[in-house]
Amino acid sequence: MTKKTSRAILFAVLAAALYALNAPVSKLLLGRVPERMMAAFLYLGAGVGMGAVKLIGRGRRERSLRRDDLPYVIGMIALDIAAPILLMLGLRRTTPETAALLNNFEIVATSLIALILFRETISRRLWLAIVLVTAASALLSVEDAGSLRFSAGSIYVLLACVCWGFENNCTRRLSDRSPLDVVIVKGLFSGAGALGIAFFAGERLPGAMDALAAMLLGFVAFGMSIFFYIRAQRDLGAARTSAYYALAPFIGAGLSLAIFRDMPGATFFLALAIMIAGAYLASSDGKPA
Repeated sequence: MTKKTSRAILFAVLAAALYALNAPVSKLLLGRVPERMMAAFLYLGAGVGMGAVKLIGRGRRERSLRRDDLPYVIGMIALDIAAPILLMLGLRRTTPETAALLNNFEIVATSLIALILFRETISRRLWLAIVLVTAASALLSVEDAGSLRFSAGSIYVLLACVCWGFENNCTRRLSDRSPLDVVIVKGLFSGAGALGIAFFAGERLPGAMDALAAMLLGFVAFGMSIFFYIRAQRDLGAARTSAYYALAPFIGAGLSLAIFRDMPGATFFLALAIMIAGAYLASSDGKPA
């Protein structure tokens, strides 16, 4: 393993650890901040925070976004408006540890989209991981096993993962551009779009301290996380970066259990075991199928 690859893996793991804060802390804030407003302030916090980093920083000069990047930028922004709104709607309706664990479905979405649309290679191990993560996601989503009724909250979270799967692949096309520029554009425009949707839906602005808390969470869990994710994608590709990023749901689930002390049932722990196996396989190097 080269030094460049090791550094890229470190960036992917760091991105996962920062994003893991999102589910438990957002769940706490959703008691005072409406779902769409929460999504808006998360991304606005990412955009504003990374804009400040760029102003005060003296990092190396990197390639800026260009006109021919516009289709991927538009796709990225649109998907980043939809995904966090869906996630917040899901968090409102399910437990934060379940929502955190379901985020692993992003591996499935990202990998399959990378294969179908961009012809990225998927190893045999990753194929098996996709099967395991999908099975565990189905377990977590079933609300009533007798009637096969699915939890609305889980469905919202899974739809958010599909949106982020597409978005990850759009972002992959921009991974050789300045990560700061990508995050700033993503945060400001996606946040503004979500804010417009929130106003249209009749939601009111939260209090100043709640809005500031949401923006601070957005800066850390979205801004810094996305920044390191993009840096990792340069050398790992969308599928492998997403695989290492699979640590985030487990960290998030652990934090949620520690904060809310709401012991889940046996189904959760069965799904957790399957998710761990899937995430391990996904993050293991394997030869292409």
